[in-house]
Amino acid sequence: MDGLPGPSPGSWQNDFDGQGARSMESKGERSVQTRWRRRLQCLAAAFLVSVGSPSLGADDGRIVIAHRGASGYLPEHTLAAYAMAYAQGADYIEPDLARTRDGAFICLHDIRLEATTDVESRFPDRHRADGRWYAADFDLAEIRQLRVHERLEGRFPRQGARFFVPTFEEMIELVQGLNSSVGRTVGIYPELKSPAWHREQGLAMEEPFLEVMQRYGFYDGSAPVFVQSFELAPLERMRALGSPLPQIMLMGRGPVFDAMATRRGLAKLAELVDGIGPAKERLVENPELVTWAHSAGLLVHPYTFRADSLPPGVETLEDELRSFFVDLGVDGLFTDFPDRARVWIDRNLH
Repeated sequence: MDGLPGPSPGSWQNDFDGQGARSMESKGERSVQTRWRRRLQCLAAAFLVSVGSPSLGADDGRIVIAHRGASGYLPEHTLAAYAMAYAQGADYIEPDLARTRDGAFICLHDIRLEATTDVESRFPDRHRADGRWYAADFDLAEIRQLRVHERLEGRFPRQGARFFVPTFEEMIELVQGLNSSVGRTVGIYPELKSPAWHREQGLAMEEPFLEVMQRYGFYDGSAPVFVQSFELAPLERMRALGSPLPQIMLMGRGPVFDAMATRRGLAKLAELVDGIGPAKERLVENPELVTWAHSAGLLVHPYTFRADSLPPGVETLEDELRSFFVDLGVDGLFTDFPDRARVWIDRNLH
């Protein structure tokens, strides 16, 4: 989720200023009852996770979100990384989603393939004019031929073991299967990657994504889930399509997100979403953002917490966790090291 562009300033202003704000209120009929139903679904999901796991920080509702799985230990967005995150006590596991040329949802952080796969050697002539290999240019059968490797230096050896790109359905089935065999209730936290770009490619994401979610039982509130995006429009579209799923507005850097990260911006967002996922630096720069969000009825799930990439002046991941959970009061966070966040919560917040 790091470093991705958000909506244009014009998009934000059109949706939330003047006539655009009135349009948004009328378009979805954002009644108080609708907002409370979504809040209750979030609470129900938290309850399901808590009763399903003796080691959830549910005494005060704090959650651990495994960022791309246990990506500090295994290559991101692989079934192995998701399974390890589950075993390490994550409350939610995050799959980023892109689409293939034939419409499949695959778990991939980027719309491009070369950063985490061997696509350059397997399909050397399939790049676009910009020299990049896009998942949307490949069929699922071709994606199946790729080998996944570690993105970051100093983590899992690039030549070690064999990993593959999973589909979203395979990820869901893994988590639901583990829930059944282990007896816990772990949720999923999918992110739609670059929905506007996918729409331009003729691969709109919202409706087929919701079909998958409905097919796997997420619509009835029995399985914990959050849906996240850096873009506002897909979250609006999913609400217009009747989605009851809790939604999170991710907040990167830049003027558009600056406008969201105000009292007024958060109050408007609360008509559409159930929480925000800000870059953690935003909260360091403006700790009041947490208070403002909570006052608007929004959850706060910042990203990304990495033991091997700490901010200046922070000695350990545990020190950073304490700062955000205790001093700032966030409701959960994304981390590449779910085991360490799980242990810290269980020792300090129970």
